[in-house]
Amino acid sequence: MEQRNLGRTGLRVSELCLGTMVFGDDEQGHAVLDAFAEAGGTFIDTADMYGNGVSEEILGRWLKGRDRDRFVIATKVFATTGDGPNDGGLSRKHVVSAVEASLRRLGTDYVDLYQTHVWDATTPIEETLATLDTLVRAGKVRYVGASNIAPGQLQRALDVARGQGWEPYVSLQPLYNLLYREVEWELGPICAAEGVGIIPWSPLQGGWLTGKYRRGMSAAPAGSREERYQRELGREAWRERDNEETWRVVDALLEVAEETGRTPSQVALRWLLGREAVTAPIVGVRTVEQLAENLGAVGWTLSPEQVSRLDAASDRPRPYPYDILHRFRNRVREES
Repeated sequence: MEQRNLGRTGLRVSELCLGTMVFGDDEQGHAVLDAFAEAGGTFIDTADMYGNGVSEEILGRWLKGRDRDRFVIATKVFATTGDGPNDGGLSRKHVVSAVEASLRRLGTDYVDLYQTHVWDATTPIEETLATLDTLVRAGKVRYVGASNIAPGQLQRALDVARGQGWEPYVSLQPLYNLLYREVEWELGPICAAEGVGIIPWSPLQGGWLTGKYRRGMSAAPAGSREERYQRELGREAWRERDNEETWRVVDALLEVAEETGRTPSQVALRWLLGREAVTAPIVGVRTVEQLAENLGAVGWTLSPEQVSRLDAASDRPRPYPYDILHRFRNRVREES
């Protein structure tokens, strides 16, 4: 696997990041981690809320006896971890307690990338950033990042950190794939301008971009994540996705996959790897076989014509003011 710089930092990470949210036990999780490391993977993402800490514990046990410095371990903070009034959010009290708990579960002295899981409207951003800066200076955290944050919030956080001389966010973990390209409207350009590396989550949109879903279907495939969510959680996303916009993307994806001799998953990941400011999509897998499929996204490229076709199929009308900004941006590019 290629190693890339995370944004504008000197930190090198593998071009695919392994997500551990679906890890359920040591046997399953360690098998996937072994295969990822063997393939040259170094970038591993977790969170304190995944399995109420179980994901971090599984990763921590795997790290024992291995070269810790070879791997870039990322985790996240925000989730409520108890029933106390300060057992969640991004206050100084919770962040300091949360990082200590994550370090214990991971069995390590430091976290390479510590990410705020979501914006906390109840805590001043100055308090959160000052706390993260203290953790970096104490050596418990190497870099800090954000996830699930609005463009204005990201820019404000970057400006505050710059003004105070604090450690800035160096990465952003947003929802980004062929079916969700809203990142490109404002977050992406901010990240490109500020040197923030994008680490997309759900790059295959819960299986919708794997080839399991085809035009003409009337329900999610049996055993799929979507079918499981509908059955276990009562979630009904099929009606939201069963439309011409979705099937146009799926059709183009299947067409390019056939041309390249690759799977739809590999094409979707390869497309994402070429987007502006993207460092490493996060692949969350349950089995070694699923990981092997995703690893097939590296080591080759799509043609410019294929990229353009996927771009066109997945493009959607932008709301104001993004529509005007996009038109003028393209006009300037054409004239130059």
